[in-house]
Amino acid sequence: DNDEWEIGVQIADVSHYVLPDTALDKEAYRRSTSVYLVGRVLPMLPEKLSNVLCSLRPNEDKLSYSVIFRFDSKLNLKDQWIGRTVIHSDHRLTYEDAQEIIDGKESPLSDPMYLVNGIARKLRKKRFQTGSINFSTDEIRFELNEEGKPVGAYIKEPKPANQLIEEFMLLANKTISQYINNKKQGPEIPFIYRIHDLPDEDKLQELAIIANELGFKMDVNSPKNVAKAFNAMTKKAENDGAYKILSHLAIRTMAKAEYSSDNIGHYGLGFSYYSHFTSPIRRYSDVIAHRILYRNAGDQVYRVNKPKLEEKCQHISRQERKAIHAERESIKLKQVEYAEQFLGKEVDGTVSGMIDRGIFVEVLDSRSEGLIGFDRFGERFDLGASNASAKGLTTGRTIRIGDSIRVRIAEVDLHRRQIEFELVEE
Repeated sequence: DNDEWEIGVQIADVSHYVLPDTALDKEAYRRSTSVYLVGRVLPMLPEKLSNVLCSLRPNEDKLSYSVIFRFDSKLNLKDQWIGRTVIHSDHRLTYEDAQEIIDGKESPLSDPMYLVNGIARKLRKKRFQTGSINFSTDEIRFELNEEGKPVGAYIKEPKPANQLIEEFMLLANKTISQYINNKKQGPEIPFIYRIHDLPDEDKLQELAIIANELGFKMDVNSPKNVAKAFNAMTKKAENDGAYKILSHLAIRTMAKAEYSSDNIGHYGLGFSYYSHFTSPIRRYSDVIAHRILYRNAGDQVYRVNKPKLEEKCQHISRQERKAIHAERESIKLKQVEYAEQFLGKEVDGTVSGMIDRGIFVEVLDSRSEGLIGFDRFGERFDLGASNASAKGLTTGRTIRIGDSIRVRIAEVDLHRRQIEFELVEE
C-alpha cells in the first residue's frame, strides 16, 4: 500500500534434511561440492534430495530458507528479512522462458518480470560503480552424440535473465554475511566467508607491460584503479579479439577465491562481506552458512568453534579446487576430441600466448587452444621481453598476442589433451 515492492530469494532448506554428523552429512562434507563434467554431473547429494525433496517445484509446498527484500518506488533497497519459510510457487521458468518475457513476449508474468529485471539492472550498475570487476568470459558448450562424443560446439552468452538471477543471488549472499557481522555484540560470531584477496603485484606488473605493448594503458597503482582497468578491458573485449585474450590473461593475475572463517572481503566483487548461501544443494559451504544463520536467528547468539570451522573451510576450498581442475580437464578433453574430427582442416584462431618453442592459438568456434612450434615457420623467432610478441629473425615478421591467424590442425593427442597446429600462409 505504501508503493513498495517485496521480492523474495527462496533457497531450498537443505539443512532441514541433512542433519549434522549423519552418514548423509559426512558424505556431503567429504565431497563438499557437486562436480560438473561435460555430459555428466557428480552430485554432492543424492538425487532424491536434490531433484525431489529440495527442488522448489511449482504447485508444491516446499521448505526453504529465504531472504525477503523490500524496495521503495524508486527501486532502492529499504529493508530485508532472513528466515526459514514454506513456499508454494505458481510457476517454474527456465532461463529461456524468462528471457522471452524480458524480450517482449506477452505473458501474465510480464509486469513482475519487467520490475525484477529493472531492479537487477540497477543493482548491477551500482555494483560496478562501487568496485566490482566484470570478468564475464565465454562459456563453451558441446553437443554430444549417444556415445558422448562432441559433434558440435557453441558459445553460451550470458543473457539478462541470467544476470537477473545472478544479481539477486549476490545480494542475498552479501546480505546474510552482513547480518551476522551486524548482530555481534562483543566477540565475533564465527561464520564461513567467501573471500578474495588482492591480485599479485608482480603478475599485475607483467600484465601491464603486455597490455602496454598491445596499446592498452593500465594503471596498477591502487586496487581501485586495477578494477577500473579490468572493466575497461572487458568492455573492449566485446568487439576486439586482442582484448578478449588480454582479459583471459588478467584473470590469471587474480587471487583464487576461497572459504575462510577470517573475513578479508571479496576484492573481485567489491564487497566487504560476502558468503555463499544460495546453492546448498551443490555446495557444502552453503549448508554450513544455513546452520549458523538458523542458530543465530532472532535474539539467539551462537558461536561455533572457530578453529574447527576454519578446518572445514580449508577442506571445502581444497575440494573446490579439485572440482574446478576436473571440470577444466573435462572441457579440454572434449575440445581435443572435437578437434580430432577436423584433422588436416583449416580453422580461424587468435594468438593467445607465447613460449620459447612456439605460439599458442585459440580456435574461435570451440575455444580450444593448441601450439604452433616455431620450427613450423621455417625461421627462428626472437621473443619480446614480455612474451607478448615474437619477431622473425629472417623475414622480420612480427606476431603479437591477439593477432588473428589461420591455422591447420596438424596433430591431436587425446591422452595428453594437446593439439598442434601449423600455419596457413596467406
